[in-house]
Amino acid sequence: MNNILMRKATIKNVAERAGVSIATVSNVFTGRKLVTPELTLKVTEAAKALSYQVDRAASQLKSGRTQVIGMLIPNFNDTFFTSLVSRIEQLAALAAYQVIVVSSQDDPGIEAARLDALMGWRPSGIIAVPATNAVPDLLRREADSMPIILVDRVGQDDLTIDTVTVDNHAAGWAAAEHLANCGHRSIAIAASITEFRPIRDRIRGVANSCAAHGLDEPRVVEVGINHESGAEVLCRWLDTNPHPTAIIATTNVTTLAALSALAKRRLEIPDAISLIGFDDYTWMTARKVPLTAVRQPLEAIADRSWERLISRIQGAVVEPENVVLAATLQLRDSVARLG
Repeated sequence: MNNILMRKATIKNVAERAGVSIATVSNVFTGRKLVTPELTLKVTEAAKALSYQVDRAASQLKSGRTQVIGMLIPNFNDTFFTSLVSRIEQLAALAAYQVIVVSSQDDPGIEAARLDALMGWRPSGIIAVPATNAVPDLLRREADSMPIILVDRVGQDDLTIDTVTVDNHAAGWAAAEHLANCGHRSIAIAASITEFRPIRDRIRGVANSCAAHGLDEPRVVEVGINHESGAEVLCRWLDTNPHPTAIIATTNVTTLAALSALAKRRLEIPDAISLIGFDDYTWMTARKVPLTAVRQPLEAIADRSWERLISRIQGAVVEPENVVLAATLQLRDSVARLG
């Protein structure tokens, strides 16, 4: 073993140490064929022990592609997007892929420039959350020649691209249903950008549930994608409008905005106003009053996106799939019972 460590380790050395075939090691590092997580772990641990380095340049010359996955997200301020990136990076590492992430900053012009730069890495595939409801032009052009998965902000139902989304209408309905069952009749919605389809569908779900229960039509307050400026918007709204008995936030950012606004106006949760958050993170329970929240199945979103992407990279020829996953409502103490 010392002799191996003194010279450059080879793929054969890695295979011997891991107790697998050379083909298995190759599949782990090229992604040409799926390898079980157990064998992948053996190979990666053996490679690390031997300081084995994959010759990326040689691999690219042979395959015409890089071991790189591109990711496009709207911004780095929203924990949902950064958590999605983190999970994809974990999955990619198991298959010996690197992930290059770019942010559109919620701007279609910046999005086009960042995607153009991303293509310079010659990625094997792309997982994208668009800046708007529209599919970026570059991704439309590349869809026939490169595996592309659209996540979250999918504005059309008839796309010929694989998509992974959440049933946002059902998520909004469930939140309003819980408030109705607790006796609430006056509900406000703290929305980020109402033109985004996921947000629009969540609002529609809340409104439809309210109508089904004979409640007042929910009032929508558009607070944007920054929690600090969003809190100011919500503060001004609270100052000039009759208070609702409950607020439903549509993202983790608007949840923070609502918490800040209620704290600034010294409105206790749930005594003064009840609150349902969105995207269930640890900080939502690390509070004096833990938040009831809609939990998106983040790992499932990432896992299904990765599974679809890697299968297409490996040559699978199947019809585009539109995966729709269910969110769940986590019941805690931030909703008061009014009767």
